[in-house]
Order: sequence, then structure tokens, then C-alpha cells
Amino acid sequence: MCTAVSEDSGPGRRHRVHGMLKLYYGLNEEGKAEEQPESLDPCDINGPHFDPELFLNKLRRECSLAELMDQETCMVKQIRSLDSDMQTLVYENYNKFISATDTIRKMKNDFKKMEDEMDCLSANMAAITEFSARISGTLQDQHAQITKLSGVHTLLRKLQFLFELPARLNKCLELQAYAQAVRSHRRARCVLQQYSHLPSFKGIQDDCHAIMDKLAQELRQKFRDGGSSAKDLSECVELLLQLDEPAEELCDKFLSHAQSRLDTIPSPTSNTDILEFIDRGCNEFVSSLCLVITSYQELFINHAQKGELASKNIPQMANGKLNAFVDDLAARYFSLVERRIQEEKGVADNSLLVRALDRFHRRLQAVTKLLPGSAVPNQGTEIVIRAATERVKQYLSALQSFYMDSLTDVRQALATPRLPELLSSLSASILNQIKSVLASVHLFTAKDITFSNKPYFKGEFCSQGVRESLVVSFIKFVCQSSRQFCESAGDKGGSTPPALLLLLSRLCLDYETSTISYILTLTDEQFLVQHHSPVTPVTTLCAEAREAAQKLLNHYVKVQGLIISQMLRKSVETRDWVNTIEPRNVRAVMKRVVEDTTSIDVQVGLLYEEGVRKAHSSDSSKRTFSVYSSSRQQARYAASYTPSAPMDTNLLSNIHKLFSERIDIFSSVEFNKVSVMTGIIKISLKTFLECVRLRTFGRYGLQQIQVDCHYLQMYLWRFVSDENLVHFMLDEIVGSSAHRCLDPAPMEQSVIEVICERG
Repeated sequence: MCTAVSEDSGPGRRHRVHGMLKLYYGLNEEGKAEEQPESLDPCDINGPHFDPELFLNKLRRECSLAELMDQETCMVKQIRSLDSDMQTLVYENYNKFISATDTIRKMKNDFKKMEDEMDCLSANMAAITEFSARISGTLQDQHAQITKLSGVHTLLRKLQFLFELPARLNKCLELQAYAQAVRSHRRARCVLQQYSHLPSFKGIQDDCHAIMDKLAQELRQKFRDGGSSAKDLSECVELLLQLDEPAEELCDKFLSHAQSRLDTIPSPTSNTDILEFIDRGCNEFVSSLCLVITSYQELFINHAQKGELASKNIPQMANGKLNAFVDDLAARYFSLVERRIQEEKGVADNSLLVRALDRFHRRLQAVTKLLPGSAVPNQGTEIVIRAATERVKQYLSALQSFYMDSLTDVRQALATPRLPELLSSLSASILNQIKSVLASVHLFTAKDITFSNKPYFKGEFCSQGVRESLVVSFIKFVCQSSRQFCESAGDKGGSTPPALLLLLSRLCLDYETSTISYILTLTDEQFLVQHHSPVTPVTTLCAEAREAAQKLLNHYVKVQGLIISQMLRKSVETRDWVNTIEPRNVRAVMKRVVEDTTSIDVQVGLLYEEGVRKAHSSDSSKRTFSVYSSSRQQARYAASYTPSAPMDTNLLSNIHKLFSERIDIFSSVEFNKVSVMTGIIKISLKTFLECVRLRTFGRYGLQQIQVDCHYLQMYLWRFVSDENLVHFMLDEIVGSSAHRCLDPAPMEQSVIEVICERG
């Protein structure tokens, strides 16, 4: 059966040709012959039993003429195609065929030469085998004798070595070949010890011991001098240990010699700055200590011990002595460093101290690498922590001193028109000083400082050291020192200017409303404070500041009220109210009271808001008092001429008080001008009332009180939150004067108004 032959060219055609060749030779894709059952069909053109005659007879019987023509055409094409593919395959592999032919020709020549060499080798091996057999046969009878003679020879050599050993050791001692001498002695030591009962060996042993003692003495002297190199010292220690020198004694001698050298280092003087002090200490003491540690470890700890020395556990013993030695020296050095750090009292430039502490901490890390289990680095870190804590205390003290100095400056510059300016300047200067201190303290937590990554400086230093011990403590100090100005007369606060009390109350109130929150937020952000440990809440500090502001303002009201009260008390006590003349004008003290009250109102208004007032009546300034303008006055004074007058008058007055609102004179004031002025006026008028109750009045004395009270009424009502309070208290003053008047004849209201307007 024919197949269509494609006319494709290129890689596809080449692959098809190769496939046909594999098919022809019966190979699979891996190049191996495929095991296929042989076809027995004689008409299979591809089978081994193909019979052309049978195939043609079959075609003639089964195919028509047209099919025979097609079959012929197909077979012609296949023949041509196979011829073409065969030619292509030959052309493509021509070089390979030529190379394969040359290789085969060359292999024929090489294999012939190799066969000749193998024949020669086989002959030589046979000769060697024959010769070896003859030698073994010849020496077989003398083998035992030769072995015996060899053993005797070895023994004689050993005896020769033993007899020559003292001379050999002396020669090594002269040449300072200490290592070779020790090795030679160690080789012979066991034999000499074993046969020491023999006189000849005993003499050799004694001579060797004497020589080795001398050698050990020279090694000890060399070890004590310490001028040799590290390699020589290491060899010296190893040899001494091999000579059974006690390891502990060697360690003690080395450390004692090292300490004597370290003690000769001059201590840095304290008159240098802290950075230079730490630099000299680190460069001289710490560096020398590290060299000692390194040399010691090379000699006793890191050096590999062999033989008997390995079983003595020398490194563990040596490490314990080294730690004790380093701890002792470090304690002395740390004591010196701490004393110098404590001398750093100035807080102007904190960077110098921080750099010094950083350098101190950084250099101690070398000890950590050399002695991983040493407590020295931790002790150094504790020194840094104590220095930082002490620095925070110094900054707190500096802030407190700055605050008190600022108050002194404000006290000297007190003037009413400048109060807002002074308050603003004081508040700004304190805030700037706090920011400056925080910036200085922040150097302890800078990223380029080695100890800033310690847990203390990431946590406790920020929260407890800076926030609590510095910022919160300063805020509490401001509040506490401000409250101290409220002490009674005779104490510290007795001589405090009222304007300073007012200014401080406003300062504390501003702290409560905004400043405290701002400062603590600034601190938390700048130091990344994480409140793992308990800290003072902002609300607590604000409450303390408000309490201080309230106490200061109450004390201000009390002081100002007492100043005015003192004038009123003196004016009442120094006047003869029974024999006084008829009033023609307002007393000067009343004018002074109004002037001072107006001045206080201006002063308070500079720092506090107005506040809320009750609605005023249209004739507040011209209101008359019920004691002389109402029907109650007529009943009171009409009854005064009867025997029962005092009782009736008192009864009416007491009944009136029952229905009047109670006035709390010393109650806390609110943070506004009206409340402050109301408190001052209440204290002043209450003092006036109590002074009046202690005096006796004549007719003109009562009339003078009427004039004074009306004058006060004309001006004081506008300062208070409720004008009825002024009316009531002035009414009480006039009423009390009338009760204590020998001849109660009130002055006409029109006359009073004329006098007051004229005054």
C-alpha cells in the first residue's frame, strides 16, 4: 500500500528522513532496536519474506488498470524520494564518515602497540615474583635473628638517648631552646622514674632534675619580666605548666604583675572637662585592661591544653580569677568616674556629658566581647542610668530656680497696666525653658547614642524619669509654690503683692485649661512615652492647678477686701460719732474706698473676663434705703420714742433678716471679674457693718453714716453681680447705726443726694 510523499523541505523534511532511516534499521526514538514480531506475509513490501512475483500477481488479480498505473506512479515517487534522502544523508554526514574511518585506522595501530606493552609487563611481573620467592626462601632461616638484633639496636639507641640526656638538656639551656628541652625530658621522665632504683639511672635522673629546675627558674623570671612578646609568654606558660608548675600560682603572678602595671597609670585630673576625663580613662585604663584580658585569655583560657594538662580544667579556674580581677579593678575605676560625674553641676551644655557617657558606655562594650559573663558592662550601664537620673534632678532644680527668679522679676516689675504683658512673658519664658530642658534631656535618647537602645532609656527613663520626675514634678512645684503665697500674714505669703496673687491665679488657670495638656503631649511625643508603668493623669494635674488658681484668687479677694476693710475700720474707730458736727460732705475715706475699688476692678479686668450680672434697675444709683425711706423706717423710729422701742425695733429687724437671703462673706469666687469684685465688696461692707455695731452714734453721726452709705451705693452697685446685695448690706449698716444712735433723726433724702452729688 503506497503512502503520499510530501514535498516539504527544511527541518521537518530532515526529521522525516531520519525517521525513515530508523524505521528501515528497526530503531526506536532512543536509538535501540525495536523488538517487533517478524511479518511472514510475502506480499508485505517492508517485510523480510517479501516475494515480488506473488506481490505482482496479487496486484494484477485485484487491481484495475488505472489502479495499477497509480500504484506504479506512487512507487516511482517513493524510490526517487528515498534516493534523494539517502544522498542528502550521505552529504550531511560526509565529514563524520571520514573522521570515523580515520579513527578506526588509528585504533588498529594503537591497540597493536598496547598489546606489545602488556606482553612486556606480564613478563616483568613474572620475573619479580620469581625473584621475591628466591629471597624469601634464602632469609627464612635468619628472620628471627634479624628481628632480635633490630630490637637490641632500638634499645641501645634509647639507652644512648638517656645517657646523653643531661648534656642535651644543658645544650638546650645554653641555646634557650626551652621547648626542645622540655620535650626531651618528658620523653625520658617515665623511664627514669621506672628504673630510678638503679644507680646509673638514678644519677641521670638527678642531673636532669637539677637542669630542669634551673630551666624552670629561668622561665619564671622570663614570665615575671613580661617584656617578651605574647607568643613567647604563651610558650613560657605552656612550658611551666608542663613542668608541673601550679596553674593557680601562674594566674596569680600574671594578674599581680598586670595590676602593678595598671596602678602606674596616672588618674585623670578632675579639673579637666568631663569628656576629656572619660577619654583619658578609656584610652589609658580601659584599653590597658582589655589588653590584659586578651593576653590572659590567650595564655590560660583559649590556649589548647594537651595530655595531662587537659584533665586539670585550667580554663575554668583561670576564668574565675580573671572575672574577680576585672571586677575589682572596674569597681575602683567606676568609683573615680562617678565622683567626677557628680561634680558636673552645670546644666548649660548637656551634650558634653551625654557624649562622655556614650563614649564611656561604648568602650565598655569591648569588655563585653572579651568577657561575655562579666558584670562590668552592666555596672557601667547603671552608672550611666544614675548619671541621667541625677541630670534630670538637676534640670528640675534649674527649672524651679528659673521659675522663682522669674517671679522675683515679675514682682519687681508689677504695674497694673502691664499685668497682661507680664503674664504672657512669664508663661512664655517658662514654656520655652521647659522646651529647652526637654531638648537637652532628649540627648540621652538620641539614636546615635549607644546606651539609648537599653530598655531603661526606652521605657522607664522616658515615663518615670522625664515625664514624672521632671515635667510633672515641675508642674506640681508651680502649683505648690503658688499656694504658699496664700499663707496668712506673718508667713511667707503675708507680704505678697495682691497683683502677684492675681497674676499667679491666672497663670495656674491657664495651666489648667491648656498649658499642662500641651506640655505633657509634647513630652509624650518627643520621648515616645509608653505608659507601661503608672503615671500621673493629665486630669489630676489640671485639678491641682485649678485648686491652686482657686486658692490664689480667694486669697486675692481676701487681701484686697482686708485692705479696704482696714481703711473703713480706722475711719470708724478714730471718729467721735456722738459729738460730731452736722455732715456737709462725704468723708474722704469713702472716696478712697470707691477709688481703690475702681482700681481693683480695672486690675482684675485685665486678666479675667467680665462675668454674668443680674439685670440692673434703671435707678440703681439713686435707690434709697428702707431704713429711712419705707414704712418700716417710720414704724421703727416712731416706736423709738416709747419705752418698748428697743424691743420692737430689734424684733422688726430680726424678722426682716429671716426673710432675707443669707450672704456668705468668705465663699469661693468664680474665675471672672464680677465674682471677684463681689467678694471684695462683701468683705469690705461686712467689716464696715461690724465696726458700726461697736460704736455709739449721735444724731449727726447717724446722718454722716447715711451720707457715706448713699455715696457708696452710688458707685459700688455697678461692680457686683447682684446690686441687691449692696443695697441689703448698706441697709444693714444704716439700720445698725440707727439702733445705736442716742438721737435717731435721719437726714432728708434730698439733702443726702445733694451732698453726695456735690462730693
